[in-house]
Amino acid sequence: MEINYPTNTRKPNRTPCCSIKLFVLCHGFLQLSQLLYSAYFRSTISTIERRYGLSSFSSGTISSLNEVSNCLLIVFVSYFGSRVHRPRVIGFGGLLMAVSAMILTLPHFLSQPYTLDLDLQKFDDLCNPHDNATSPESCGQEDSRRLADTTQVWILMAIAQLLFGVGSVPIQPFGISYIDDFAGHKNSPLYIAILFSVSVFGPSIGYLLGSFMLRFYVDVNRSGFDEFPEFSPVDPGWVGAWWMGLLIITAFLTLASIPYFFFPRQMSFEVNMAETETDSNDNLHLHEKDRSLLEFLKLFPRMFFRLLSSPLFLLLVLSQCCFSSVIAGLASFLSKFLERQYGASAAYSALLVGSLNLPAAAVGMLIGGVIMRRTGLTMKSIPRFSVIMLIISTLLCIPLFFMGCETQKVFEVNYPVAPPGSLPKCSASCSCPESSYQPVCDSNGIEYISACHAGCTNLTIDPNSTLRILVFTNCKCVSGADNQALPGSCPNSCSHYLLPVILVISLASLIACLTQNPLYMMVLRCVSFDEKSFAIGLQFLFMRVFAWLPAPALFGMAIDMSCIWWKNVCGKKLNCGYYDNSLFRSRYVGLQVGYKIMGIFLLIILGWKAKRIQEYDLEKKPKI
Repeated sequence: MEINYPTNTRKPNRTPCCSIKLFVLCHGFLQLSQLLYSAYFRSTISTIERRYGLSSFSSGTISSLNEVSNCLLIVFVSYFGSRVHRPRVIGFGGLLMAVSAMILTLPHFLSQPYTLDLDLQKFDDLCNPHDNATSPESCGQEDSRRLADTTQVWILMAIAQLLFGVGSVPIQPFGISYIDDFAGHKNSPLYIAILFSVSVFGPSIGYLLGSFMLRFYVDVNRSGFDEFPEFSPVDPGWVGAWWMGLLIITAFLTLASIPYFFFPRQMSFEVNMAETETDSNDNLHLHEKDRSLLEFLKLFPRMFFRLLSSPLFLLLVLSQCCFSSVIAGLASFLSKFLERQYGASAAYSALLVGSLNLPAAAVGMLIGGVIMRRTGLTMKSIPRFSVIMLIISTLLCIPLFFMGCETQKVFEVNYPVAPPGSLPKCSASCSCPESSYQPVCDSNGIEYISACHAGCTNLTIDPNSTLRILVFTNCKCVSGADNQALPGSCPNSCSHYLLPVILVISLASLIACLTQNPLYMMVLRCVSFDEKSFAIGLQFLFMRVFAWLPAPALFGMAIDMSCIWWKNVCGKKLNCGYYDNSLFRSRYVGLQVGYKIMGIFLLIILGWKAKRIQEYDLEKKPKI
């Protein structure tokens, strides 16, 4: 098709304050705020599960709903990117994300107050053999309210996530293409590497913020923290203030969006010694082709199928989908994995992820950008480099299969080990409530779902507090002379693995992230210059459809399949109470290793394909 250049091309903005370096700074701050939202939400996902009774599959689905609206719009927004004022569109998207963050807090304000350990306050959790009024199948007002809150949180969080997906559509394709258009050709890879490296500190700060906020009680705004001084974040019934950080993130997103309304549609080019401003302006003319809207629509399917028919582009994007699936699984459930496997509190696990794992990924991305700039990796050498790094990263994950312990012995759940019909029903006459879940532990290291399930008929209360129970006594299911049980879960026997595990995961993440920038630059250079913005949009569409959308739900489903006892309310299965630790660990780590192996296989094919094409410098933009 013949290209008609415009006769009156708008001159780029020459205002000194509107430099591409300033845009990189502002865009890094916006992406940091965007990822701060996503990471904070994922760092509190296990707390939201506990608060509203969600399964891992449900919470994983909610966390990925923003990808649905993003998938529906990102290709079209990217394709029409050259015809709109990109900075302003990014600014409007940032404000929409701020609104969605505010909506996400509404379930807390619209739900009834969360009653911490009401069973202990009313002493309903004791075994009362003479009381036949309470039936395990009964559904009280409190249980019905919990089910209503669960439905409400689904609707509101789904709306918030969908709006967030719409707002985040222009961030990546418009921002990256804007930087690559007006930055010096030698500086573009480094700017993008810096952008990703700065952005990845958003998740790190998000997890650290989650760690801080989860130390406050969820209803601190209603009752004040001093009302429950006896309880702490390490207690089994603790639910942290997951909503408080979202108010801070709303302010961050609003502030980060404002500067975009002051950037021009075009700005002066950053000229290197090897370039001239005339060459850059020629590229601008080429990029600003004067096509009508009808011509755009006609070319859309042709460009779409042309990109899909490119083996290099397709293999690159599919391999990135595999590695993005690993990241999605880590982002959504790494905190829960540390909690369940090694006994870490929600706040401490978020602290470890934010202070170790995510900074390691940021360092890996930055080093990858430096390697790309200094070594001049080519289209033939990038796949080989990536395969080597990813094989090392995969091998580092193998010890994780064995760094754990067996499942805690839970009476009438997985202990004694016998056919279900032969399990002793010493608490059968207690008529324990179906929704009862207040773990207790005896001196033999056996855990019980509640004091009622342990057959305890009495208790000793702390004389300094009417809410603090010291010990449950006269427990007929407990073997031994004391017949006593202590409130709370039994101590975790694998806590010494916690720090080694997070260090291994962090090192594996650092090595894998060395390949992020080289692979991304290869995507930018394997397409023609006028297809760049569209290719970025199509890349992120594939990554959302095949990675970020299904992966959290898939990981959540795998985790749910390792559950051995579910909490039930009014006959409805809610979140899991106990997991088979070995199955949990093998399935969670196994999915990550499986995705990495698939990605490595695709990169090997990509390397074989790359040998058959004419090689050119990645730093040089192709001529059209």
